Amino acid sequence: MSAVELGVFARCFPAQAPEPLGREIAAAGFSTVQLNLSAVGLPTIPDAQASAGVDLVSVRRDLEAAGLRIWGLSGSYNLVHPDQDRARAQTVDAARLIRRAPELGVVAVTLCTGSRNADDMWAAHPDNDTPDAWADLLSNLGPLLDAAEEADVLLAVEPEPGNVVSGTDAAVRLLDELGDRGGRIGFILDPANLVGETEPDAYERVLRDAFDRLGSRAICVHAKDVVTWDERIAGASGLDFALVRELHAGLPHAVPVIVQDADPANLAAVRSLVLGDA
Repeated sequence: MSAVELGVFARCFPAQAPEPLGREIAAAGFSTVQLNLSAVGLPTIPDAQASAGVDLVSVRRDLEAAGLRIWGLSGSYNLVHPDQDRARAQTVDAARLIRRAPELGVVAVTLCTGSRNADDMWAAHPDNDTPDAWADLLSNLGPLLDAAEEADVLLAVEPEPGNVVSGTDAAVRLLDELGDRGGRIGFILDPANLVGETEPDAYERVLRDAFDRLGSRAICVHAKDVVTWDERIAGASGLDFALVRELHAGLPHAVPVIVQDADPANLAAVRSLVLGDA
């Protein structure tokens, strides 16, 4: 797995200007980054007024000067927020950002399919499984898909236990219901999210099923664990990263592995775990 394109969330590092951020990421041994604009002191999804002052070309220039490739850009907001007027307004802003994604040279803009939880778009809610929540998801995806087509980028959807697209079955359903429009959808496979609340003895079955059914549409694998990195480094049980490496290597096309939720101080140990050097 040493030949894998290994990246990191820019948000793993303190927010700062793009030039020093790029140097810090490169010094930590990474060549690829998943960017949230908050990592360079900007709103994740700028509104119309803020967007006019955002120089994405210079952000790209400064990160590339450090030898980094910007794989993806966060466009995450709550697509199924219970206040749909709010969600639709954010959809307008997100579509504007997606249209500007080519300025960063990214493959994909990452989304959160959202939750009916009004306070936390990543938190589960009993209404996430309702037809109304699914209908709101599809409705708000429409303008984002139009923007992605215009910008020639993918929309990255990550099955998350707390979201409407909660796992492999829901991801397959999304593609089925979008039909031809689903061509702009790619999946981020995050083993920790895919196993969710599954018992550890079922992890392998769940992960093999997910990589089997979604692998042809995978565009990235996220590297985090079912415990915190600090806990894992200290010896706690977690994911079988040898299995994750096997599944990643078996994907039909090369995709980056991007480390998430790590502190700069433990990135060396995290790299070793993910790459199998530990």
